[in-house]
Amino acid sequence: MTNASNHELQDLLDKNKSWAADTEAREPGFFSRLLKQQTPQYLWIGCADSRVPANELVDLLPGELFVHRNVANVVVHSDLNCLSVMQFAVDHLKVRHIIVVGHSNCGGVRAALYDLRVGLVENWIRHVQDVRHMHSEWLETVPEPRRVDALCELNVLEQARNACHTTVVQDAWHRGQEVVVHGWVYGLHNGLLEDLALTAGRPEDVDPAYRRALANVKKRYATAA
Repeated sequence: MTNASNHELQDLLDKNKSWAADTEAREPGFFSRLLKQQTPQYLWIGCADSRVPANELVDLLPGELFVHRNVANVVVHSDLNCLSVMQFAVDHLKVRHIIVVGHSNCGGVRAALYDLRVGLVENWIRHVQDVRHMHSEWLETVPEPRRVDALCELNVLEQARNACHTTVVQDAWHRGQEVVVHGWVYGLHNGLLEDLALTAGRPEDVDPAYRRALANVKKRYATAA
């Protein structure tokens, strides 16, 4: 490792020390309390994009938000990593809300929309291409400059619906545990989160919530065209 690289990493360690000292000064005993418990009410499933820091966006402290991130905030039934996080969050931490969060101008979604060659991750974003194919006829009606963001929102809806259909959520609902799934999108251009109104807390809620949310997305893009 070069001296420059060492310096960059040392800078991170120094910033960590400063953050820890500031946090402890602001809230004495914060880390000792954090050590004893982890009781988040929310599981955030978001994109790995560095511009979307989950805790900061909703102004929550460590321990208040359980987070899973991957390229393009995908939830698929073969991803044991995501499913393991979901099961730990639901079964052990007893989170009450699962929030699937996409963001505008997502690079993974853009690659899926335009069939960009981006290496190994192309295999992962095939899941987003499935969403594109599912809604291809409607996407063609969206003005090209807004098409990436339209697919970002469609992807959130599909992945949130996938989350509802996982064995983890279905089992929780079957035993009467309160778990509500939501779909949100974050605007890189304004720093605001938007609820896409896909909210489901029971098996019978899923399809009606999905249809309403999908209709709302299509209506909004038609109005803005």
